[in-house]
Amino acid sequence: MLSDGSWRIIRVGLVGLLLAAAVAGLVLGDTWLWVAVEWSPPAYAEFYARDGFDTPTTVVLLMAALVKAALLWLILRAPVRGPLDRREKALRRLLYLAVAYAIVLWYPVALLPDAVDAAFQLALWTAIDVLYLLVIRWRSRVLRAAAGTMFAVELAGMANELLDELDLPELGSGDIVGPVLMLAGMATIVITVVGQRRDGRWSRGTQVAGWLSVGVYALAILFNVLFVRIPSGSLVTLVVMDAVGLVSTVWIAATAREMPVEGRPADLPPVRRVIRVAVAAVAVLPIIALIHPEQTPHLTYTGRSMNCYAPPSFGDLKPAERDAMFLCRARNTDGGVPPMFPDSLSDQGVLAYGRALCRTEDRDEQKAILTRAGSERPAWGVDPWDLVYVCPEIIGATHPELLRSAEEMRAAETAYITEQNAKCRDPWPRTKGVAQATAKYFLFVDGDPGYMVHDPDDEAADRAAEQAMGKSYEDSVLTGVANSAVLVGHVADIVNLCLTVKALRTAPPPRTAGWDQVNEVPIVSRSGRLTVPEMGEGGEVGAGAPMPNLAIAGKGRYRLRVYVRVDDAGEEQHLVVVFPGASKKRLKLKP
Repeated sequence: MLSDGSWRIIRVGLVGLLLAAAVAGLVLGDTWLWVAVEWSPPAYAEFYARDGFDTPTTVVLLMAALVKAALLWLILRAPVRGPLDRREKALRRLLYLAVAYAIVLWYPVALLPDAVDAAFQLALWTAIDVLYLLVIRWRSRVLRAAAGTMFAVELAGMANELLDELDLPELGSGDIVGPVLMLAGMATIVITVVGQRRDGRWSRGTQVAGWLSVGVYALAILFNVLFVRIPSGSLVTLVVMDAVGLVSTVWIAATAREMPVEGRPADLPPVRRVIRVAVAAVAVLPIIALIHPEQTPHLTYTGRSMNCYAPPSFGDLKPAERDAMFLCRARNTDGGVPPMFPDSLSDQGVLAYGRALCRTEDRDEQKAILTRAGSERPAWGVDPWDLVYVCPEIIGATHPELLRSAEEMRAAETAYITEQNAKCRDPWPRTKGVAQATAKYFLFVDGDPGYMVHDPDDEAADRAAEQAMGKSYEDSVLTGVANSAVLVGHVADIVNLCLTVKALRTAPPPRTAGWDQVNEVPIVSRSGRLTVPEMGEGGEVGAGAPMPNLAIAGKGRYRLRVYVRVDDAGEEQHLVVVFPGASKKRLKLKP
């Protein structure tokens, strides 16, 4: 065992390093501050706060550094010297292993499969709980039996987590086992602190740390059961809970530190009070064990107040409304499709499965979870735009666009369209049209045949468009012509193309050099308009800028000439020239 002087050096060095690192973090940046205070890798900081810390978060991190430094000072106190038997030595070592895991070992263990972590925790606390029963002088058979029962329930919950990680049949529903595990964890601390008081070797400070640990568990239950989850948008809450959680580590370290029996045991507390605690615990425990999943779903969140068919953007929702929106989407049967989850599953169950789906890495894992939930369509999986409502911090890391508000989405869309339009250039800059425009024309990703040049005010516009599309397929030509509509196809496998339209008073020279295809066809304007469809509000297809009226001579017959080429980069460019002309001939000017 290290000398008291060595412990003091380690204690002063580590606590001083923590405080110095926190101060250095203010100078070196948010990432260093996060590592200094949270004791986790820099990547975690980027995950929780991609845009950096705001002022309240920075202040809370500095306060957490002071709190954790004080708690670490208590954790690193030198062990009390004294004789220990074989069981007491084993318990002390295991408790210090639990302390080391809570502070530093959790990260390397987290790099291993989750099942390894669950198995390690189960093995560690099984050994500790057994040694607790053997080492602590309970001085009451009833109290020892109550402790054994509490420990068994806690270990059963941990075993259930291991079964879940191994994809084996679980002991019960996660919605029930989770709260039971937290309640059992709180109950084991209560019964252990009572045993420490009855034993007499542990100081009042150690017992106070134990009772404070009960408070930490109560906070965890408050956030994870009553509020279903810790608010995802509050990094401050995460930092505070992490700092407060170190209280439990202080208690475990103090329990290991004061293991030797020194002098005479302190006076025992009144027996009646201890017996009442034990009896109450034993009475409550069967009630907890008898809790089963509800036969009828308990619908705390309904989503009925929200429009499921035209949902608002994620950024326009308040945090309290996000769960309801996920439930709305999870139970959606629009179009006759089965819902994501069965109606028999409670809202709490749907939300719990939704958060489990957030942690999956592929469709196979999603299928396994949906199958376990009883979904009628497990093979479909779940899309990020559905899951973003229950775990924005996870989905937002890979799909930040899903976190935007409607205004932000419109701004981003406008900026994108403007950027794309700027990439297109007029291929005939010296030939000025009476009316002209150059823009990016956006097509559907799959199956879009091309774009229309048409008379939108023609009474038979829809029929003409259908006929033009049909002729383009029937004749296998670039352009399909039907009176007041011409469908212009694309030659490359593209998503969008650069389009320039010009209206001239007379027919221009052919100028076919540099173009791959040049075709000229007739078109009619019955209303005095000819134009190209524009991308409307919220639309995905059409020209990215306003398109002019190309029927500059009013109602009548026109000629439409289409120039097409694909450059070396695979970008397709179109030039559409419209001018008055009575001819009904189709001309193939090139090739």
